[in-house]
Amino acid sequence: MKKNNTLKILIILFVSLVVIILAFGIGSVFVPLNEQFWIIADRLFKHGAEGNYQATNATIMTTIRMPRALLAFLVGGGLAIAGVSTQSILQNPLASPYTLGVSSGASLGASLITVLEISIPALGVFLLPAGGFVTGLLTVLFVMAASYRIDRNVKSHTVVLMGMVVSMFVNAIITLLAVLFIKHEHHIISWTLGSFNGKRWYHVLILLAADLIAIIFMLRAHRELDALSFGDEHARALGVDTAKFKWQQLIFAALLTGISVCFTGTIGFVDLIAPHVARKIVGANHKYVIITAFFVGGILMCTADLVSRTILAPREIPVGAVTALIGAPFFVWLYFGQRSKK
Repeated sequence: MKKNNTLKILIILFVSLVVIILAFGIGSVFVPLNEQFWIIADRLFKHGAEGNYQATNATIMTTIRMPRALLAFLVGGGLAIAGVSTQSILQNPLASPYTLGVSSGASLGASLITVLEISIPALGVFLLPAGGFVTGLLTVLFVMAASYRIDRNVKSHTVVLMGMVVSMFVNAIITLLAVLFIKHEHHIISWTLGSFNGKRWYHVLILLAADLIAIIFMLRAHRELDALSFGDEHARALGVDTAKFKWQQLIFAALLTGISVCFTGTIGFVDLIAPHVARKIVGANHKYVIITAFFVGGILMCTADLVSRTILAPREIPVGAVTALIGAPFFVWLYFGQRSKK
């Protein structure tokens, strides 16, 4: 089983590489694979291979497509890991940071900063992400506190339903802000629909660091997550402080989701889909699920971004709309699948 899962992960790694290469090359200007190789080699090793590629292709690839594709992959991977954490601790396949309102909360924070024209020079370009990050975290904490008031046992379905209610309410406030502040309407709508357009290398580096920390954090907790999959009583019998562990994981998932969407706007459903696909591929062992979900989430997000910028080129579809078109039917299928098992 271990060797089988290792082989599956290697195949997923190969698929990830193929998707990233396609994202580097496909667009209004096609960059062939051989040119991609020489461009990357020249940038990394100062190979002096300028004669093997067109200068315009090199500019397009290194300044626009590479940071965009890599950021999309890392955001998808980060959301997927957050989804694994949320579904495991709540023991509910319908749970995800998106359904708990983290993304909606982040959008509200960014919208408020935009319409109120708040400026903090010390934060600079990180003001909007920081605002989204804080309000996303506050939203999920509110969801958990409200769920606890309704149901002291904090059943997973209570949390999911409360998260969806809060998300709808927050989205209504965001819509109201867009209507009341017309000059900021386009910016607010763009944030709520998500986009990787115009992202730079420093965004990639920040997400890379966050995802590496997240993978290490989750792998260190894989045994506790495995124990929780058999229920709270089983986990406590194995020495897991379930209440403390759940809060740690929930805050971690909120933080990771906030970091993942704070540069790009609201992007949903990847954190719901990727964990399920990962479990179908490698089973329930979280040591494998975590790694697999990261790459599956990256593949899904990178593919969604590729579709969003090419299918109606030169126009661009918000990537959040693409993921919702896939994710909404998947959510309905999961919901009715769960009901049919009862």
